[in-house]
Amino acid sequence: MTRKQHPTWGGGDHAEQHYLVEPRHLAGGGDIRHVTEFLRASGWTDRSTTGGPVVFDRSDHLVRVVYDPNGRPGGWQVQGQATATEPGWHVTFTRQTPVEIVAGFTDALTRERSAHAPNPWAPLQQQRWETDRSQHFTAVSPDHNAWLQFHQTGPGQAHWWAGARTEHGRTWDAVFSATTPMHLIENFSTALADPRPVMRPRGHVPPSKWIRTTSVSVRPSELGAWQQARITAARAATWARHSWASARPRTRKPAAAARTHATAGSARARR
Repeated sequence: MTRKQHPTWGGGDHAEQHYLVEPRHLAGGGDIRHVTEFLRASGWTDRSTTGGPVVFDRSDHLVRVVYDPNGRPGGWQVQGQATATEPGWHVTFTRQTPVEIVAGFTDALTRERSAHAPNPWAPLQQQRWETDRSQHFTAVSPDHNAWLQFHQTGPGQAHWWAGARTEHGRTWDAVFSATTPMHLIENFSTALADPRPVMRPRGHVPPSKWIRTTSVSVRPSELGAWQQARITAARAATWARHSWASARPRTRKPAAAARTHATAGSARARR
């Protein structure tokens, strides 16, 4: 490989100014490839069209992730199809929802469901979010600028609602239908409450006095390596799941086994 093929090598790999932003819920939208490239590496099918929204389908065709900045309200939409055992569900994230928080939800769509009973409130309480059970169960971040709420106005009228605001007003919202699988909401709340800062390039930090930033110099090769590590992890997990599934011994269904045994017995009796 030559430097021409990789212009970030050597003299072209100059450090660029980025910022570590905290709290992450006020960091702005970020690069959507943080979400989409993970889905691609996890074996999802890219059905996007030129000039249209970004569309990814899971291999079982039961879940679709769409990013459409020009739609209404604009941003992310995730649709889960109904199955024989679970109802359909729908989630929206507006355009300025930080991609790291969106990924907390969408990454979980690529993994097997954990056996433990999900609790969306636990990650928030561990990070000392305040909870209020008065009218609607609500958890509020320590800076009082982000929240997760289970909003119920009557029988069959409920949804989950999350969002954040700065001194300029609301910056993003996320709405989950009441039928959204609980383990997915728990993964979202884990990403929402994560105290680690997120990185944004110069010129992409929202204007707010409530944001804390740390200037860092990052070479493009370093940034690419960090992004590639996330993609590599997704590919490895996907390969492991497929390998395990193909290695499982296939057992014959009892009815089929009984029919085979009966057929073999009849054949022996006719000899």
